[in-house]
Amino acid sequence: MKKKAIAAGHICIDITPVFPQTVPRSADLGEILKPGKLIHMAAPDVHTGGAVANTGLGMKKMGADVSLMGKVGADSFGGMVKDILNQYDAGDHLITVPGETTSYSVVIAAPGIDRIFLHCPGANDTFDGTEIPEDALEDVALFHFGYPTLMKKMYEDDGRYLSAMLRRMKEKGIATSLDMAAVDPDSEAGSADWGKILRNVLPSVDFFVPSFEELCFMLDRSRYEELIREAGNSDVTGFLSVDRDVRPLAEKCLALGAHAVLIKCGAPGLFLMTSGKMSETGARLGLDGGAWNGFCHFERSFRVDHVVSGTGAGDTCIAAFLTSILEGMPPEICMENAAAAGALCCMSVDAVSELRPLSEIRQRIEAGWEKV
Repeated sequence: MKKKAIAAGHICIDITPVFPQTVPRSADLGEILKPGKLIHMAAPDVHTGGAVANTGLGMKKMGADVSLMGKVGADSFGGMVKDILNQYDAGDHLITVPGETTSYSVVIAAPGIDRIFLHCPGANDTFDGTEIPEDALEDVALFHFGYPTLMKKMYEDDGRYLSAMLRRMKEKGIATSLDMAAVDPDSEAGSADWGKILRNVLPSVDFFVPSFEELCFMLDRSRYEELIREAGNSDVTGFLSVDRDVRPLAEKCLALGAHAVLIKCGAPGLFLMTSGKMSETGARLGLDGGAWNGFCHFERSFRVDHVVSGTGAGDTCIAAFLTSILEGMPPEICMENAAAAGALCCMSVDAVSELRPLSEIRQRIEAGWEKV
């Protein structure tokens, strides 16, 4: 019998205008989106976004028994979210609240340029964790929560609601996983004390799975700003040193109480570091505590034939990581599967259409899929 999981948190509708192949790749968005210029676009891609949809549906496509729990309004976008999730038989646990606005994002994914998100948080801002019914937690082995950085209740009062929700899961013997999203420095979330929030929250987190940029912004702002200046218009992750930049952040997170930290480092790959407390976590999930205790490894990304969009790649990477954990796999295999899922995601506009059952992903890896 499969272990049950919940993917909860941020959910929205993503509207992605699709640029035609005739638009040249550019390092400058201004060269593409000039004021007054008419660009003939391809048909738009409209799909669910956010951690609940991207990670939750990714886990479902890879074979996990997972329930998706996000909050939407009783409006047109909310109906669209429900319809899309129902296509995957995953809409039963969606939380619909009359009078609320469903969150949406317009994703600008111009050729050769990192994505730009125009985002309305909507009902995500009022989600506080109490919406998750008690009976939904029966026999659940893993609770994954994504994007508290985009959910006002989750970061206000130094993460009081986020911390309470994760403690609730731990008290029920449920393993926990926490993912982040980028923080706009000029937003309300950007002024939150993320160092303090993480001190309050990470003691209740088994698997902390942020990106490098997100984590560096929260725990080492001066280094983050230095890397931004150094990278200019380029991807920050191309300027990272694992020993100088990534490892110290992972060590900080373990010191704050997380049992395992998986840091997504963009195109170069993934870094995993675990504490000596993984036997406790492993007992909940049927993992080999000896294999997971004190594990440290950097996993290189798999080579991608053609990049369509990086939208959702981090989420699907985590989906594969968590699905592999639910199947009791060792850490090195979980990381390899995560890197492969992230690469597959980059070959489509949305987060899940290129994903396959975990067994098929393993077949491609074992057939000799080349790494970068």
